[in-house]
Amino acid sequence: MRLKIYLFRHGQSYYNRHSWFTGWIDSKMTPLGYKNAREIAKKIKDKKIDVAYHSHLTRSKETLKEVLKYHPECKKIIEDDRMIERSYGKLQRHSHKEFMEEIEHVVVGSIEKHYGKMKKDIKGKFGEMIAKDIYDIYHRSYDIPPPGGESVKDVQKRVNSFLKDLLKKMKKEKINVAISAHGNSMRPFRAYFEKLSREEMMKLENPWDDYFEYTITV
Repeated sequence: MRLKIYLFRHGQSYYNRHSWFTGWIDSKMTPLGYKNAREIAKKIKDKKIDVAYHSHLTRSKETLKEVLKYHPECKKIIEDDRMIERSYGKLQRHSHKEFMEEIEHVVVGSIEKHYGKMKKDIKGKFGEMIAKDIYDIYHRSYDIPPPGGESVKDVQKRVNSFLKDLLKKMKKEKINVAISAHGNSMRPFRAYFEKLSREEMMKLENPWDDYFEYTITV
């Protein structure tokens, strides 16, 4: 018997649109986000869904709501925050640009305080380089969390716990499942089913308007 998992990311949120660190902030979806959700819904409207999962965040719930308009056969909807977005801790509510400008200001300011003024052109290039490196560490590093937040390693641990329980439930109850997930929580899902290395997982970019289908054989 072949069972199915339909995995997708929520539609674009307002924080996404403005390039802000969202994490656990309950940012609502934009009009484009609802259009993204409807695109996903159309693509899987002819599939069979028995049980569906979402996190407590509105963007996850609303995307799933659009998808399930085509699935009256889905009798059970479950909230599980093990597949919620990665927490960005103290960076949440700040824009990516704002964060990089603050890092640039603090680092360059500290260097100038101890070693004297830098030439304007060197100062700008150096500050940008340092800011980008620190941004990349928090944004793309596997095991380094932002201040007060989670690393991707932390996210993978809780998603794997969810997956273990999910696969057990699917095999026992013989059900097809839809999962309305988030950009970072989708990384461990895809790494598991697509057998990706850590480096491959970290390079993933997950779409707002498409889905991934996985087969479980029992």
